[in-house]
Amino acid sequence: MIGARWSSLSAWMIGAARRPRVVMIGVGLIVLLIMAVYGAVDSPRRSASGSPALPQAVRVETAVATRADVPIFFEGLGTVQAFYTVTITPRVDGELVKLGFVEGQVVKPGDLLAQIDPRPYQAALDQAVAAKVKDAAQLANARRDLQRYISLAPEEFTSEQTLETQRALVAQLEAQVVGDQAAIDSARTQLDYTTIRSPIQGRTGIRLTDPGNIVHAATATGIVVVTQVQPISVVFTLPADGLHAVSQAMAAGPLAVTAISRDGKNPLGSGTVLLIDNQIDQTTGTMRLKATFPNKESKLWPGDFVNARVLVQTRREALTIPSTAVQRGPAGVFAYVVMPDNTVQMRSLQVGEESGAVTIVEKGLQPGERVTTSNQYRLQPGSHVQVTTASAGAGKQAP
Repeated sequence: MIGARWSSLSAWMIGAARRPRVVMIGVGLIVLLIMAVYGAVDSPRRSASGSPALPQAVRVETAVATRADVPIFFEGLGTVQAFYTVTITPRVDGELVKLGFVEGQVVKPGDLLAQIDPRPYQAALDQAVAAKVKDAAQLANARRDLQRYISLAPEEFTSEQTLETQRALVAQLEAQVVGDQAAIDSARTQLDYTTIRSPIQGRTGIRLTDPGNIVHAATATGIVVVTQVQPISVVFTLPADGLHAVSQAMAAGPLAVTAISRDGKNPLGSGTVLLIDNQIDQTTGTMRLKATFPNKESKLWPGDFVNARVLVQTRREALTIPSTAVQRGPAGVFAYVVMPDNTVQMRSLQVGEESGAVTIVEKGLQPGERVTTSNQYRLQPGSHVQVTTASAGAGKQAP
């Protein structure tokens, strides 16, 4: 049928070839006619394929608002400090003849650390002892003379001046003996200083002086540094705004603190807050706290940086959602709530503390309502959503 039409059309065009204007108009009409014919043929096919598809739903993940006990933490950067640090320095001059420790060794109070040549100080002690013996002998003789003068005085066989002079000599020798004893004590103390012992229990560091060197009491270098690492201390900072909460928690009982590695992944130990510093740093608006850790496994080391996490309180039966569901806009904090017809509603929220992966919701949500946790940037009120993965209850995500 189309072939017959085309033959007739061709004949007409040959007949009208001498009329150019008519030909142009005819060609235009023919083109329109062909488009109309093929459009009419293709129309049933489009009708058979169905109506145009609706806008595609946004794929989102969701979580349910649930009630749970949420621990509230304050976290700050801290520095590990040895509980005690002692620099072992000599108190007398002399040759260092021996070291009584191995670098890195754990020592107890009274353990030998170093020995300085004691011979000069032993000689000084012996001299002091000898001087006391000499003066004690003279004192004994003077006392006997005094007794003879006293016995002769009633018979006037001696003068009063001689008697008083002898009494003065006895007193002088008594003072001399007391001075000798003091010299003995001083010499014995100097001799004791030649043997250096550990004053605390701790770990020795790298030796600072080798045997054979002459050490002096005035030196600031020392022989070795001993640090006590069990227990150990951590000094850390928190915002000053949390002073009231931390003080209340400490008044209620021991305040627990956890030391965590700088990457926030590995807990290094648990301890208690010992004190809050007596002033706030006005330049940074922070307060300093000191905590004590048993450090039984020696995971904390002096000089290291850690994150200190303080458990201030636990909110009981708080309504929580994942922190990823909380959005912030010009009008404040909000979240997208999934409605029963799989559309979303933008809901304004009043939120409380954030703990780990969850946020406490004070107002704006009811338990059991579902909120979106992903692709919020593609949503707007009334958008259709397709839930891909439902997260676990928000309360279970609290640390």
